Amino acid sequence: MESLGLLHLYYGDGKGKTTAAMGLALRALGSGKRVVIVQFLKGGQSGEIPLLEQLGAVVYRGKAGQKFVFQMNEAEKAATRDLQNKNLAAALAQPCDMLVLDEAGSTKDTMELIRIIDRLYNSLINPNFERDHGTLEQVLAVTLEDLTEFSWEDYLSEEMYEEALETYVDKLTTNVAGLENAAVTEEMEEKRERRRKVTVVTPEMQEKAHTYVELNYGITYLTEAEEKRMNYLMCRDIHSDCSLYFTEGILKNPAKRNYQYEYAKRLKNKNIWLYHDKHRIVKQNISELTETLRKSLVLRSESQTVFSDRGRVVPSRLWRVGRSKEARIFEQELKGDASDFVVDVLIDASGSQMSRQGEVAIQAYIISEALSNVDIPHRVMSFCTFWDYTILHRFRKYDDPRSENENIFNYVTSSNNRDGLAIRTAGYDLLQREEEKKIMIILSDGRPYDVIVNRPNAKNPTPYRGKAAVTDTGMEVRRLRNLDVSVLGVFAGEEKDLDTEKKIFGKDFAYIRDITKFSRIVGKYLTKQLEIDE
Repeated sequence: MESLGLLHLYYGDGKGKTTAAMGLALRALGSGKRVVIVQFLKGGQSGEIPLLEQLGAVVYRGKAGQKFVFQMNEAEKAATRDLQNKNLAAALAQPCDMLVLDEAGSTKDTMELIRIIDRLYNSLINPNFERDHGTLEQVLAVTLEDLTEFSWEDYLSEEMYEEALETYVDKLTTNVAGLENAAVTEEMEEKRERRRKVTVVTPEMQEKAHTYVELNYGITYLTEAEEKRMNYLMCRDIHSDCSLYFTEGILKNPAKRNYQYEYAKRLKNKNIWLYHDKHRIVKQNISELTETLRKSLVLRSESQTVFSDRGRVVPSRLWRVGRSKEARIFEQELKGDASDFVVDVLIDASGSQMSRQGEVAIQAYIISEALSNVDIPHRVMSFCTFWDYTILHRFRKYDDPRSENENIFNYVTSSNNRDGLAIRTAGYDLLQREEEKKIMIILSDGRPYDVIVNRPNAKNPTPYRGKAAVTDTGMEVRRLRNLDVSVLGVFAGEEKDLDTEKKIFGKDFAYIRDITKFSRIVGKYLTKQLEIDE
């Protein structure tokens, strides 16, 4: 695969732009890379330049004593422009691994800066860009409709509020599917507190949203009839205006190889990189959790001989007949069953998990690998909510081989989360299993939150946030426990949300600050469940 370069753009009124660029240059030089630096509006003494030149950097600068642009007359500007063009041409002729253009953005004409960046990108980073994607003019002529295949990842987050959503819905109505790009600010938060409003959308917009979900999350693995049935069974009460979407992810079943597909690939690689960075700790955790589970299963599978009123005669007990009320002259062998377990692993994939994405994927992978090692059937899924769709991303099915555990690294975080609906839906499938002992492990941050966008004639339920969302999630956990499903919450969030996690899971939740202790804490809970006699 061709390796492309990266373009870093440091801009703004504050200090630190040149410092950041020179720091990157220093790091490159220290790694044996070739560095070329062009300083367009700087010609005076600067402490870092001699040192960088000693380390091997090639530096092109303006003349000493050079004026600011606003101080120059037209002749001086022309002379400066001529010098800068020569320096840039000389720099581009130099073979290098890193090119620093200091003060390249000092222009009042935005298009001029865009053209400079375009030329540099096409000549230095991806010479095939124009051939594959068109000229700058063609790229800039892209319409909002064309952009619908690109990621909305950076525009929709847990902190997106109703006022910003109205703009999004308006664009969706007129432009196939809009991209809400208003910055979330404190002012928006204040407005949100003052005005609780639920947006109602048309059926046409709903259909467009379904297409958009398919483009960004992959094709569903359910038939239309199966999807309608699950929506009918699960989307009730506070979730009555919601929909479910079942997928194995955009990397497995893409509707189109768009920007979101490439974004998901990058995040997968990032997850895998973190795994390799911590592989010793991860493998140790897998080994310890596997051994813990194996010991518990061995104890459970051991046969036990008991005296009974039927079975094989024990001659030495025949004297009891007619002489004792506890005659029991027979014995039976009770065989243990270590295969009567099934586990569901459910992962919160909302945008609030983005900073912890790799760590959460590793935690799920540790659990899945250990369960596979002891042949306990288990399923692994993540959940998030986009618009009125709660997306359930299945990484492996209950009886899949161990090789499918690698799919967990496809874990991607985005948008919001309807924990209660996800738990209800996952629990429904778990309860259909024949195994007697059922366990659900939920990796979440204790922050159920969803933006409400309602369908026509909807009942406008209470917005899914705060107390209403916590109460609903806790109720679904308790409902499963009442149906003899053991539910463990593994807290993967910030300490300020611990109280919420306790309200949802009660005493059966684990807070793991140090991943080296992960197997010990989770193993203790699973062992407890394996050793409980029903």
